[in-house]
Amino acid sequence: MRKLLFESLIRPPLTERPPVARDSAVEELARALNGSARKRLGRSLAIRAVDAGSCNGCELEMHALNNAFYDIERFGIRFVASPRHADVLLVTGPVTKNMREALKRTYDATPNPKWVVALGDCAKNGGCFAGGYAVMRGVSEALPVDLHIPGCPPPPIEILKGLLALLEGVSSKAGVARS
Repeated sequence: MRKLLFESLIRPPLTERPPVARDSAVEELARALNGSARKRLGRSLAIRAVDAGSCNGCELEMHALNNAFYDIERFGIRFVASPRHADVLLVTGPVTKNMREALKRTYDATPNPKWVVALGDCAKNGGCFAGGYAVMRGVSEALPVDLHIPGCPPPPIEILKGLLALLEGVSSKAGVARS
């Protein structure tokens, strides 16, 4: 035990390297997203995350947006606990048969204007879960999807780019295009 203690004092700690994205790039992207949300909604963007049966890989990347590196809440973009306060439903994973009704109720509880974003490959077509007995396939089987962000899992910077594309696409068109 004593040997391990002395070795731990000599060796540097084992940690991961920080993400390679430049802090200025993340800051610029988040500011553009907040500006687009304020122009479209008159306020900051509120996101409700819904796990429809995923492996949690996409959730890890999505929740990284709130860590100290990305810290998107400083730009006014926030995750909310209730769909009644949300503008965007960020759905991860394939829709399971048991989650279909809950997902529909969450969508119905979200006030207009509302958008649905399918996050990850599983949310698009079921991914590696496709063909399973309990899987309905992608989110579009249960809800109208406004945007799909590809990846398994998509990195946080791609999630921000996707949300920005959603808001700018909505602002440039009279109606919302469904995909």
